[in-house]
Amino acid sequence: MTGAGRRGSVTLIGGGPGTEELLTLAGAAALRDADVVLFDRLAPHATLATLAPNAELIDVGKRPHHHPVSQSDIEDLLVAHALAGANVARLKGGDPYVFGRGGEEVAACRRAGVPVRVIPGVTSAISVPAAAGIPLTHRGVSKLFTVVSGHEPLTEVEYRSLAGLGGTIVVLMGVGTLPATSYGLQREGMSPRMPVAIVERGYSPRQRTTFADLGTVVEVAAQAAVSSPAVLVIGEVVRLAHEGDAEAIGVVRDGAAHAAAG
Repeated sequence: MTGAGRRGSVTLIGGGPGTEELLTLAGAAALRDADVVLFDRLAPHATLATLAPNAELIDVGKRPHHHPVSQSDIEDLLVAHALAGANVARLKGGDPYVFGRGGEEVAACRRAGVPVRVIPGVTSAISVPAAAGIPLTHRGVSKLFTVVSGHEPLTEVEYRSLAGLGGTIVVLMGVGTLPATSYGLQREGMSPRMPVAIVERGYSPRQRTTFADLGTVVEVAAQAAVSSPAVLVIGEVVRLAHEGDAEAIGVVRDGAAHAAAG
């Protein structure tokens, strides 16, 4: 309950890739205790009224090219509710500190003198490829992985570093910049036969994986009408994928992609 004189707090909760089954026990406990919940569209919110039975629920989710509540407004809401005495839960998709702007929200709370803590979540960078049967590391195939934001194209230096690093590349929010990623990595020396997987809507009933290689992925993705949210996986580990989807498009054989509806 909120009230005059009571000091509120903020808890940032990593909700995982969107299914409540991957919400942590600590995250579920924080939601049960919340007076106010600000939630994102990719967080597990379908049963939020049950998970947070005593809370006011506020949808602050952003969609591509549509941000009805700006990031600064979200931070203002967190602080205002906490200063009014509420236990505020900020439910985010994935992990708050993996391209989730969690650091910005923590900083806003600290500037306002609001107690804040972070409960980590299962990042989609690892979990969504796993849902499609793709291990990011595998003995003798990949001993490292790099997670990249696809919100905007990388620089030439960044593409060169990625192309020469080896291992697996995971791109979050990368559908819009897929052409730049494909061409940039090839320009800096990555083989056009490098396998690529695009996993859409991970852990949802409409999960789908599109397989291609770096040289054909732009064309194959266009044919498949790939859309966000999606996770891109680039690397030899894509060859290890097993059938983990309700639907898959494309088959990677010996580095070549053959598009086919499945």
